[in-house]
Amino acid sequence: MNEYEEIDYTKSFDFSLWKKLAGFMTKHKKPLIILLVSNTLIAVLDITFPLVTRYAIDNFIMLGDTSNMGWFITVFAVLFFIQAVNIYLFINEAGRMEIGIVYDIRKTGFKKLQELSFSYYDNTPVGWIMARMTTDAQRIGDVLAWSIIDLVWGFGIIVLAFVSMFILNAQIAVRLLAITPFLIAASVFFQRIILKGHRKVRKINSKITGSFNEGINGAKTTKTLVREGKNFEEFESLTSSMRYNSVRVAIVSSILMPTVLIIGSIGVANVVYSGGIQVMTGVLTFGTFTTFVSYSMQIIDPIRQIARIFSDMQSAQASAERTFSLIESEPDVADSPEILKIYGDALNPKPENWPKIVGDIVFENVGFAYKTGERVLENFSLNIKAGEKIALVGETGAGKSTIVNLICRFYEPTEGTIYIDGTDYKKRSQIWLQSNLGYVLQTPHLFSGSVTENIRYANLEATDEEIIEAAKRANAYDFIMKLPDGFNTEVGEGGNRLSSGEKQLVSFARAILSNPVIFVLDEATSSVDTETEQVIQTAIDRVLKGRTSFIIAHRLSTIRSCDRILLIHDGKVVEEGTHKELLRKKGQYYDLYTNQFKEEAENRLLTDR
Repeated sequence: MNEYEEIDYTKSFDFSLWKKLAGFMTKHKKPLIILLVSNTLIAVLDITFPLVTRYAIDNFIMLGDTSNMGWFITVFAVLFFIQAVNIYLFINEAGRMEIGIVYDIRKTGFKKLQELSFSYYDNTPVGWIMARMTTDAQRIGDVLAWSIIDLVWGFGIIVLAFVSMFILNAQIAVRLLAITPFLIAASVFFQRIILKGHRKVRKINSKITGSFNEGINGAKTTKTLVREGKNFEEFESLTSSMRYNSVRVAIVSSILMPTVLIIGSIGVANVVYSGGIQVMTGVLTFGTFTTFVSYSMQIIDPIRQIARIFSDMQSAQASAERTFSLIESEPDVADSPEILKIYGDALNPKPENWPKIVGDIVFENVGFAYKTGERVLENFSLNIKAGEKIALVGETGAGKSTIVNLICRFYEPTEGTIYIDGTDYKKRSQIWLQSNLGYVLQTPHLFSGSVTENIRYANLEATDEEIIEAAKRANAYDFIMKLPDGFNTEVGEGGNRLSSGEKQLVSFARAILSNPVIFVLDEATSSVDTETEQVIQTAIDRVLKGRTSFIIAHRLSTIRSCDRILLIHDGKVVEEGTHKELLRKKGQYYDLYTNQFKEEAENRLLTDR
């Protein structure tokens, strides 16, 4: 199995990335302003309290006069109350902002996922996408709402404390200021190591999420192949790597904190020594001395917090790099701004401007190659009249699904042109085409909910009567009515409460409800039993009349009524005609059909014994 390899990031600090993240913060102006104001006031009051204590020591304790203590206590209580309100506002608004930012990131990401082309999902594991929209989005919201705002408080404390100390006694302030370059150097050194570690952890986390997803979706296959032990070994290897790198980052982070404390303690000791001498010589009052000691301790905490915040920012940058790689992904198939202005897109359609589709389709010298370099079609030409029922047959990898995906504009030709009703379909919007498209897959996907909700998914404005009519036309009505709650029966996750044939009939009814002009059936009967196949085939013959339709079929017995059968080999049409015409030619189609007919007859004989 090929593993998805994501981009390796190397920037120690990506200014452009943080500018984009700031955009998510500024969307929440009210809480942001309240946070900035409350954090600034918290810093101002934190610096004020030591000055108030200094006044009390020098004027009440040292002089032994407590006659004016009443007003002092009142002022102190008021300041304390204001600080309590500030802290409440900070916690309340930071929580609001965190939730808002995470919501915005997930909303933006989900919108992008609706816009991206099929190729993105072909090449990107579901687990990787889930990690971006869950843990990474939450990590970004946490850091932006709490840590970044805390920087205001941290830097505010440091700046105001040093200003106050220089005003009180510049000589002692310089002694404390001397340790700052060492604190900065230690922080920068450790942050580089921490960022590298966080990037590796986020990358492994994506693989673990993907492993969870594959393990759950492939549980039945795992059990039938008895691969539980091997899967556990592979998963244990991933989690062990995650644990090792996470512990390594934690160790480096844990070294950073005591390093900051040690350097800060040296500064405090220097202040105590210098200040103590000045107190003994009468140069400094005892109240001012205690203020310097308080400021020295206060400065260490915000410096330590700033070091932690920078560590959190490294982790957030690692998450943001990957999240923005999703948000900023460009679809391989995109409409021009001029086309979008006229016809709209999937999220903002303008159906009033859509021309009616008749269903004529022309391939003119079409070439197509996947991004991996694999070339599937070259100089491919084909003319399909409106209402024709076309069958595509051939070996696996011949190009059948590619032809259909190009018609649906899930991919676009790398050379040549595809015309719909005489117009290059790139001159119309994707939503215009795909709103007139019905697609039934070999393995249909049903959503959790009732049968009614799954059929209505094709047209949310459909009435119950229209849903019942679609079920009847798909020959699904009879089996639905036998379910415990009829149309209100819950289908389960992925439709797991229904059989393969029942899921296929519901998906067929869903496709019919949208009343498409162009119909695609991609191996729609290959995974159902013979009886259900006959039921679906009857519905197909009835529903496809008058619609341009394409049937990719493995069971050749299901395409005998098609107007044309195209035998595809290496991206080219090697045989073309009706079922009878191709049998008369006795070419490759004749060989395929007769061999399959013999195999089916032998299987029936073996089953009857």
